Amino acid sequence: MRSLLPLLLCAGMAQAGETLDPDALSRLVHQDCGSCHGLTLKGGLGPDLRSENLSHHTPESLKSVILDGIPDTAMPPWRPLMSEAEADWVARYLLKAEAP
Repeated sequence: MRSLLPLLLCAGMAQAGETLDPDALSRLVHQDCGSCHGLTLKGGLGPDLRSENLSHHTPESLKSVILDGIPDTAMPPWRPLMSEAEADWVARYLLKAEAP
């Protein structure tokens, strides 16, 4: 199982009253998500996360996948390590056309 240390260091950034750090969250996406989805997010153990391949998702549905995972797959739930605000940012980041 891969190390969760980078995610643990970034998780909790959006505690009550704090603002999100887009640079840290972008690194989280490319390093932590990239460890399974490929460092360029073009796929690996997990599917391609580029926006054109996620067009069937809304921000809310993708946020739900991020937070709750997908049962019986390698996609874990990140809810214990990531706030709802962080998951919302990640979902919107992945759905943007200019995201890698």
